[in-house]
Amino acid sequence: MDFLVEGIMSITWQQLIMYGVGILLIYLAICKDFEPALLLPMGFGAILVNLPSSGVINQTLEGVGETQGIIQWLFEVGIEASEALPILLFIGIGAMIDFGPLLSNPLMFLFGAAAQFGIFLTIVIAVLLGFDLRDAASIGMIGAADGPTSILVSQILNSQYVGAIAVAAYSYMALVPLVQPIAIKAVTTKKERMIRMPYNPKSVTKKTRIFFPIIVTFIAGLVAPQSVALVGFLMFGNLLRECGVLNTLSDTAQNILSNLITLLLGITIAFSMRAEEFVSIQTLMIMGLGLVAFVFDTIGGVLFAKILNLFLKKDKKVNPMIGAAGISAFPMSARVVQKLAIKEDPTNHLLMHAIGANVSGQIASVVAGGVILSVVSQILAR
Repeated sequence: MDFLVEGIMSITWQQLIMYGVGILLIYLAICKDFEPALLLPMGFGAILVNLPSSGVINQTLEGVGETQGIIQWLFEVGIEASEALPILLFIGIGAMIDFGPLLSNPLMFLFGAAAQFGIFLTIVIAVLLGFDLRDAASIGMIGAADGPTSILVSQILNSQYVGAIAVAAYSYMALVPLVQPIAIKAVTTKKERMIRMPYNPKSVTKKTRIFFPIIVTFIAGLVAPQSVALVGFLMFGNLLRECGVLNTLSDTAQNILSNLITLLLGITIAFSMRAEEFVSIQTLMIMGLGLVAFVFDTIGGVLFAKILNLFLKKDKKVNPMIGAAGISAFPMSARVVQKLAIKEDPTNHLLMHAIGANVSGQIASVVAGGVILSVVSQILAR
């Protein structure tokens, strides 16, 4: 009984806050269905690592010596030492993506690029607020709404806020259906949201589908070498899908591999959610900056579409909401655009256009991560 009392008395107020954070993440996963595969293990992991003298992190015990905790070991091996977990997840993501809608309408590539505006804007704001360039660059990546890329960039740059960045990135991924409609409506008119875009897809040959991931890997590797691990594994997963001779491996990557890595990544990243590191004013600032990045990524894509319409013929204009689908949150963002379009006009179907922009955003976000790594590395090397 003395051990129980001693344990309760050793709980700090910061740890109590983290128990609340963990329970909130579990609630959002179970009751609200917000990214349950990630938020649930992250929430439970946040509780595990903040228990007094928790056995899931390394401890030095009197008479025993140092003991190794499983979550700390997973973090050190799977994220800190090799970034293996977030990189391996890209194989599964690539295997899930059908680039057909993008290849049939290459114009959608532009929206994927434009919808990364919030990342770079937030980096500048974070630096002005006093964050170190490494941390500012990592915080900016939250805007991509791409959890694995955010974790990878922050870990490679050795940011001290990996946990807060991961929580913010996955939280805003889950909140896409709530945040994006507000941002889209703020910069569009009802008339613009009712613009119709007939879908007349060009046929995409199997050969094109096979060569596409290979060509993208070459281009990304030459433009942003630091993105090779990200883009390369994403494209390798897509090649498994499209080659037609590895269907079993493709199914494994889409389901078993993705689910297993997502589970491990969620509970492993909780190591960065220890109370002494997570409970701070900087964490609140990161959550706020992450929201800024996410909102301005959405607005950047929409405004680019509106500017593009100034140069297009009347019958060729694009619905500006398509630009919002240029973020990496696939396929949630495309569904948001479709729902908004149907709400304004039940006969206006934009899903396939939005899917094209959405998969473009998946590529653009990892390339943006590689560009940021290259630029920041060069600046710090001077």
